[in-house]
Amino acid sequence: MHHNLLFDLDQTLLDFHASERLGVRFVLEQNGLEFTEELYQSFKQINKSLWLEFEKGSITKPELFVTRFRCLFDQCGCDTEKTDLERINSDFIDYMSQHGVLLDGALELLENIRRSVPDARVYIITNGVTRNACGRIASTGLNEYLCGVFVSEKLGTAKPAREFFDAVIKSVGEPAESCLVIGDSLTSDMLGAKNAGLSSCWFMPQGDIGTAVKEYDINYTASSFDELFGVIKTWADNN
Repeated sequence: MHHNLLFDLDQTLLDFHASERLGVRFVLEQNGLEFTEELYQSFKQINKSLWLEFEKGSITKPELFVTRFRCLFDQCGCDTEKTDLERINSDFIDYMSQHGVLLDGALELLENIRRSVPDARVYIITNGVTRNACGRIASTGLNEYLCGVFVSEKLGTAKPAREFFDAVIKSVGEPAESCLVIGDSLTSDMLGAKNAGLSSCWFMPQGDIGTAVKEYDINYTASSFDELFGVIKTWADNN
């Protein structure tokens, strides 16, 4: 049996916001509009709120994709009824997929795991779009350390649903006790781990940590990659 590490992708190993910012700039300028930091921050908040709705099952992914750019281009004074929002979203995803940005220290963490936890297997679990996630993984070299990538789009179910994690565990082919979920999101990663009865580590915790740990039955927290490596070593040694 291996120690199976189920890593979230965005804001856990990759800097999603850095790639997102590049993508927003690209689609605005491609459509003859000026990029501003104010527009990007607005898009960022819109996108975050829509992904939360998606996690709750309130909207579909196609609705999310169109709505975020309708809101953005509305702010630019565009007639969104005459704007091909699906094309803009596709261009955005394509550009992001070619411009992955690592969080500082991510590759060093995976190298340390490879060197010091020889029975570890690293997987990605993400609610992203397959070509976006896999493109950014390949563009940063993360793929050299991975045993598999599980994307909600391909599985047909999304975090935090138990069905997502059940499908992952089935594909990993080893007991749930051999898996540790690592991620930054309470509502996606930590709730998903709780729903599936898996051990979890909340990475880069913010806010009322004590309350969140109790509410989501979180086993570990880590505020840096050094701390995360220590958590992984401790967990592996005890399991």
